[in-house]
Parts: sequence; structure tokens; C-alpha cells
Amino acid sequence: MTQQRRYAIIFAPEVLDHLDVIERRHYRLIKQTIDEQLSYAPVEETRNRKPLEQPAPFSAQWELRFGPDNRFRVFYELDLSKRVVWVLAIGVKVGNRLLVGGKEFTP
Repeated sequence: MTQQRRYAIIFAPEVLDHLDVIERRHYRLIKQTIDEQLSYAPVEETRNRKPLEQPAPFSAQWELRFGPDNRFRVFYELDLSKRVVWVLAIGVKVGNRLLVGGKEFTP
């Protein structure tokens, strides 16, 4: 069996601000899910991982949904040649509203 090469995951500096408004008890889930979902197959479309139509929030190429009631959103882009995932934003979906860093974003 061949070992799949891992993608490096790099967080944009503003992601720390986005995490500041999310309850600390969710940090482990967020970190673990990002690592599991984006380290080996970030371009594989699934029920909770989808490419985004442009223009998209933060100019992201992809969105990952997870957590209780699928409320967390991770917006990311890829550099396939360098095997890098750039996490651009982490937000919370509340009803029809997307909150990132405490601010509301609309598609």
C-alpha cells in the first residue's frame, strides 16, 4: 500500500482573530477536523467539502463544513504543485448568517 503525501496546512494570520470569537471548547474539534479533512485529500469533493462558486467569501476556492449541526465553516484555497492548503477563514453559520470574526458575511 502506498503512503499518500501529506499537504501542509498554513493558516492566514487573521484566522487567529476568527478563532477568538469561537468558544474555546470547540478548538480541539476545529483543529482535529482541519487536520483529518485537509491533510490528505483537500480537493476531493464530499458531502461537507465543496468547491465554491466565485466570487466567494475571502476569495476561497473551497469550503469545509463540520461540527454540531454543521455550523463551522473553513474557507481555504490550494496550491496543488506545492501541496499546500491555505486556511483563509474560520466561521460559524447561525441560521442563514455566516459570522467570521464576529462580523456577518453574505455570499
